[in-house]
Amino acid sequence: MSRKQLPADLVANFGDRWWRLNNLYWIRDEKGNKIKFKPNHVQTLLYLAFWYLNLILKSRQHGVTTFICILYLDACLFNSNVAAGIIAHTLGDVEEIFDNKIKFAYDNLPEQLKAALPTDKETGKVLKLANGSSIRVGVSLRSGTFQYLHVTEFGKVCAQYPKKAQEIVTGALNTVHVGQYITIESTAEGRSGYFYDYCMTALKKLQEGAQLNKLDFKLHFFGWWQDPRNRLDQEHPPVLTKELQEYFVDLRLKHGIELDDAQIAWYVAKKHTMGDDMFREHPSTPEEAFHAAIHGAYYVQQMAKLRGGKRLGVVAYDPRLPVDTGWDLGMNDTTCIVFRQRFGTENRIIDYLENCGEVLGFYVRELLAKPYVYGTHYLPHDSSVRSLASDEVETREEKLRKLGLRNLVTVERTKNIEDGIDEVRGFLPSCWIDEANCNRLIAALDEYRKAWNEKMGVYASYPLHNWASNPADAFRTLACGVDSYEVVSGANSGNRRSRVRGGMSA
Repeated sequence: MSRKQLPADLVANFGDRWWRLNNLYWIRDEKGNKIKFKPNHVQTLLYLAFWYLNLILKSRQHGVTTFICILYLDACLFNSNVAAGIIAHTLGDVEEIFDNKIKFAYDNLPEQLKAALPTDKETGKVLKLANGSSIRVGVSLRSGTFQYLHVTEFGKVCAQYPKKAQEIVTGALNTVHVGQYITIESTAEGRSGYFYDYCMTALKKLQEGAQLNKLDFKLHFFGWWQDPRNRLDQEHPPVLTKELQEYFVDLRLKHGIELDDAQIAWYVAKKHTMGDDMFREHPSTPEEAFHAAIHGAYYVQQMAKLRGGKRLGVVAYDPRLPVDTGWDLGMNDTTCIVFRQRFGTENRIIDYLENCGEVLGFYVRELLAKPYVYGTHYLPHDSSVRSLASDEVETREEKLRKLGLRNLVTVERTKNIEDGIDEVRGFLPSCWIDEANCNRLIAALDEYRKAWNEKMGVYASYPLHNWASNPADAFRTLACGVDSYEVVSGANSGNRRSRVRGGMSA
């Protein structure tokens, strides 16, 4: 069938993509009903601000993936020899996206239009059109060249399947050449991995007003308050806790987000249901999204209580008190040092040092250059062990002593890592942490989590080894050292020294 045989109103508007998106396509709504696709508020904002490389950080239920599927299908239908690819989070998502978003939209086009733009053949989850264009859905798309590529839930992929995330970056993203289009969308899942790094780089460029080139990602953030449906009309405004009052004031003063009573009521009701997941599922700002509770994180409850108690902020050095340190010593790896002062039953974390590829002398010089008077240096259990696989004649504890450090304690290894993690859980409620000096340490304590067992689809019983491991290990050394070697004064402490061990040297 030629265009002459199509209805005149269709032919007249074929050249207008926005008209096509508002008039040609049908989708299923959240209840499974067939409805005409009309871009909602967020989808419209995304369309108007679309760039070559797009990062879409969002709250739930904006319909971003549905919109991208329709947009890419439209590009294939009305352009010859275009290849579009969509990378889904799981095999189940592949089925859902292809069958219920792409194939459903094509099958429900006007019959005359389908006859003019027929499919060539279907193979697996690929819709091939007679004009040479195609749209494919899979969990990994390394082969071929795409003009349009979409990646769903990339934050979750980075958190749960780091090898798959690396494959997407090194493989699939390289199938799209300069001047073509990539969209990556996700809710946030921790402060590590490609998605976090890409978003932080793009956010900085956005805040600086930098001009983007075709290889720069543009950040699109869509918070819960941008969805007109997120309202709860009620006769009286909700009663707010002090924490929520301060939260909404901060949104207004720091971010310019003005909320009405119906929006506030929706947020309060939703937070009551969602709890710690609210920041991840329905963030108000980009920064908030990445400070959300992380699935599988070991210290999520303790860190939430520190934030709720305003214990992450300015924690100044007190020259009247000695400074103790907790270490994680890497061989050819990262070395991390946590600095702490004790005041009664309070543990004040005032500073943090991290570096990589440096000899022990570097760290000693860094410590001695600070204005601190040191107390005890807590070292990890393997600091007093000589390696049989090398020609080393001194342990690292002995080297540090020779370099000028005193009061070194090698902390005995716990029976298993879970015991050490429990030590940290018991230690954190007594902590105040300086947010400026210890920003990376705070992020690591938030991020430190269980590994994901890909075969079983569950969290493993051991930690994920990523950038957060070394800072978290240093903090665990400190917590175990404090618990084992120090007398704690206070009403609930019993003035006791728990599990006293040897190892102190002057």
